[in-house]
Amino acid sequence: MQKIPTNSPATMQKVALPLDLLGPHVNQGASSQDRLYQALCHAIVGGIAKPGEALPPSRTLAKQTGFRRNAVTNAYERLTADGFAVARVGSGTFVAARVPAQMEGARKTGFIIEKPQRGTLALGCTHIDHKALRRFRTFAGRRMRAFGTEHLHYGDPRGSRELRAAIADHLLSARGLRCDPDQIMLTSGTQHGLRIVLSAILKAQDQIWCEDPGYPAARKAIEHCGGRPVAVPVDDFGLRVAKGRAAAPYARAAYVTPSHQFPLGVQMSMPRRLELLDWAKDTDAWIFEDDYDSEFRYDGAPLLSLAGIDHVRRVIYMGTFAKTLFPGLRIGYCALPETLIGPVTTARAALDRFPGTLLEGAVADMLNSGAFTANLRKVRGLYREARDVLAQTLSAASEGRLAVPVPSQGLHLVARFDASTEPAVASQAKASAGVEGWLLAETYIRARPMPGFVLGFAGHPIPHLITSAEKLAKASLTALRMSRKLNAEGTGRSRSVKTSRPRPAQSRPLR
Repeated sequence: MQKIPTNSPATMQKVALPLDLLGPHVNQGASSQDRLYQALCHAIVGGIAKPGEALPPSRTLAKQTGFRRNAVTNAYERLTADGFAVARVGSGTFVAARVPAQMEGARKTGFIIEKPQRGTLALGCTHIDHKALRRFRTFAGRRMRAFGTEHLHYGDPRGSRELRAAIADHLLSARGLRCDPDQIMLTSGTQHGLRIVLSAILKAQDQIWCEDPGYPAARKAIEHCGGRPVAVPVDDFGLRVAKGRAAAPYARAAYVTPSHQFPLGVQMSMPRRLELLDWAKDTDAWIFEDDYDSEFRYDGAPLLSLAGIDHVRRVIYMGTFAKTLFPGLRIGYCALPETLIGPVTTARAALDRFPGTLLEGAVADMLNSGAFTANLRKVRGLYREARDVLAQTLSAASEGRLAVPVPSQGLHLVARFDASTEPAVASQAKASAGVEGWLLAETYIRARPMPGFVLGFAGHPIPHLITSAEKLAKASLTALRMSRKLNAEGTGRSRSVKTSRPRPAQSRPLR
């Protein structure tokens, strides 16, 4: 029989295609057409089926894989819809001319994500009383059952007025800070609040005073917002304002932790507070008051907040429920000067519109019902006991080599070596003990770091605190002995060199 000419070019159909139907790229629990589709994608992206190449007829591939023909047909249709293949009527299905490039194997990223510390002596851990947790569950459940339309649309960038009013009442009674609920803005934490306010008031390369030593995360936030942190030393009375004036007299703002300085734990004296407020007024600057653990004062009445003294004119007050309830809430707040309400609210709306609404009502119920205050009373006693146990164990087990001042407030303490101790001793001891916490040196910017540790005692069982403290103290004694031995050997070698090689009479004295 004579062949009839045709305009269609002859095509070579693949009779078989090596497919990996068992590899990690295939979800073994999926349907047959999904597994076949995943295997075909892997073959195309991996270069097994090359661009423009014909794929096997559906009957052939069904026979090869053992799948039904409609599974093959559906997989081919998905390849075509996703751009991996093209179908030509009367010719078959072909690999697309352009397909995603093959991955050259897994590569490690060029950065490291630092995992939060959770072990004993780690900072940022908390405890919530079981009664308070039960009340919170009740409040949250009640709010969910009464789910309202406020959750179905965007809300006030500052957060719900109900919770803002409850926070304003709490600040008045607990911190002597009188402000209107309109001045309160809810955030996901103090870092979030800091970034929002900075975006509203900061210009590129503006200088901001930061305590030295101080909170590293705050410095990073300032840098990420385009500001320039200026290290201002801290002494037993808090931030040295005169040093700040000398280093950067016209800085745009200052970030301070006046009630319980991080990490040293000192309280800013009233003369220093007034001096700092005078500077802010004289230079039209702002003060960020991070009052992160003001609720945990163990001796005497709580100190008046800096914003309370200032009546919220130049001070931006920042707090959070991360320590007083639990970090998973991700609810913090700022008390803003009236002149900043407009620009900061605008900045908030531009960054993330408004805070989450589901748990705001439950937190307001905790504050208004007294459950919040009852929880503070309970955990404050637990933390006081943990503080005392940790301080006593460190001091005794280190044979007095670690100075451990007992803080009157807060959720961490500082354990220090003598100032003459080699800086490497602390890092060697911490690594050898395998405990959490920070090196005190990690909190310094320019000042000469003190050798020691910043250790959390909140949220950790007492037996674990004792065990970890003993490990750290013993490792500290070992590191100290090694350091002295090395220094002694170095001194001995130096003396032997001097005696074997006398100095010439006309040589210059060593300096």
